[in-house]
Amino acid sequence: MGRCYNNIVIDASIEAVWQQIANFHDMSWAKGVITSLDKVGTTSGTEVGAKRILNGVIHETLVSVDTSNYTFTYSIDDGPGAIAKSAVDNYLGMVNLSESSTGVLVEWSSSFTSDNENAVTEFCDPIYMALLGALKNSLDTA
Repeated sequence: MGRCYNNIVIDASIEAVWQQIANFHDMSWAKGVITSLDKVGTTSGTEVGAKRILNGVIHETLVSVDTSNYTFTYSIDDGPGAIAKSAVDNYLGMVNLSESSTGVLVEWSSSFTSDNENAVTEFCDPIYMALLGALKNSLDTA
């Protein structure tokens, strides 16, 4: 099973970070990384089953939300290249927030099955690193 893992510490309250990322249909904080987000269907961005298309090509579905533990999971249902539905199975991404002594630890990870796990990791890791950097830039008070 393939895995991706990235993290960052943000100097903000856990509530502020959660408020920024908790709506699956709002990635306005990710300017320059996410150029477009199209909502699919009528499910709200805070409800399991919410669907979106990122940058016109990455199809995702919100799988779980745990507001009390500041975490959500989502699937990638289709996308370009290494994350196309013909190339990867069971892609599950997770965003988890926890308090640390220096701020909020934001962990962005995923697991998946693919015949070319390295290609999936090489595709996803830079995106997650860029998203974490954008999130930090949108919230850091330091």
